[in-house]
Amino acid sequence: MSEIFIQPIAIARTPFKQKFAIPRQPNLAQAPGTLIMNTGYDSIDCFDGIEGFSHLWLIFHFNETASAGWKSKVKAPRLGGNASLGVFASRSTFRPNGLGLSVVQNKGIRKANGRVMVDIEGADLLDNTPIIDIKPYLPYADAIPSSSAQMNRCPLDTPTLVPVEFKPNLWGEIKHLEQKYAGFTDLVTKVLAQDPRPAYKRSLTNDPKLYKVQLYDVDIAWQWLNNKIIVEQFTLLPSS
Repeated sequence: MSEIFIQPIAIARTPFKQKFAIPRQPNLAQAPGTLIMNTGYDSIDCFDGIEGFSHLWLIFHFNETASAGWKSKVKAPRLGGNASLGVFASRSTFRPNGLGLSVVQNKGIRKANGRVMVDIEGADLLDNTPIIDIKPYLPYADAIPSSSAQMNRCPLDTPTLVPVEFKPNLWGEIKHLEQKYAGFTDLVTKVLAQDPRPAYKRSLTNDPKLYKVQLYDVDIAWQWLNNKIIVEQFTLLPSS
């Protein structure tokens, strides 16, 4: 069989600068993003009619993990990180061809600085992820009411969200960050409410470890105390 050559058509810009704390599925945090079309695929003609679709499928490349290869069985976070299942029964990033699939909201096409851009919402992509293709989401074909999902005979329901609180002394910084990144507080809350910690720690009432996650150019420090997440500190990092 001959080799298949695939060229990225765009690069995704998102708030997620590291894999830790990215929502495990799209649309869980309504994170904003922008697809910056590459030369050769940046004609407005390519998007004629796309305004009629509320959602889009994105086929992308797990470029950060592709070099690590793949295995026939992978660890499943929803099973506590210890049990495993077949790679084709998972949505693991470690796949034979390193391809991912996400459905996102279509927020419109625009042109800025001579580049065609697609604004999206519901991103679960690492910043600078290569986009392989864009396709419209078709409710009549893609939404299947009779479908079901379970892992090791356990139904896969929507993840339970946990409470998130900000230390009172942070509200001055939050006001400034909201001016820089509209919706910053809501994004932090929705990302952390997924509880990105390892599954085996989720039964703890208190977890003394200070966790950090970067959104945009902000390092966010937080802890798990009294069965809720407490945001402790913001650190502004040099912009990349």
